[in-house]
Amino acid sequence: MAEQVQQIKIPEKKKEEYSIVRIVQTDVPGNKNLLTGLTYIKGVSWSISNAVCKILQMDPKIKFSELNESEITKLTSFLLNPVLPKFLKNRRKDFETGEDSHLITNALDMKKEFDIRRLKKIRSYRGLRHAFGHPTRGQRTRSHFRAKGKKKAVGVKRKK
Repeated sequence: MAEQVQQIKIPEKKKEEYSIVRIVQTDVPGNKNLLTGLTYIKGVSWSISNAVCKILQMDPKIKFSELNESEITKLTSFLLNPVLPKFLKNRRKDFETGEDSHLITNALDMKKEFDIRRLKKIRSYRGLRHAFGHPTRGQRTRSHFRAKGKKKAVGVKRKK
């Protein structure tokens, strides 16, 4: 009895080649579509990403690696100075200027840090909560927000 050995040809898995696109100081994988890829940028949510695609009339399903240089520059310039409706902006009625703006990446981090410093400096309730490391928006503290690594439970005596 001669055994016949069948060779099964397994199709080779197609290796996805994609590049990384750098846009507004953020690396975005080239295999992501435009709608998803824009959300990798700090300060750009899904709603803003959708609005950018509609305002610039770009296909949200196009891959980031398929964008040409002019489209990337158009995206970058729009994200740095966005013309968005007031309700989509993340910095409405700024404390210093009183204007509405939308901040992204490092500018967002710095403004947030300056705001917390100002609250601590004027000794407001929220500033004190930030300083002590407590929750600032009214969450419960009886069973959560305990400092890690110190005590495991409150009201339990240790063994001697």
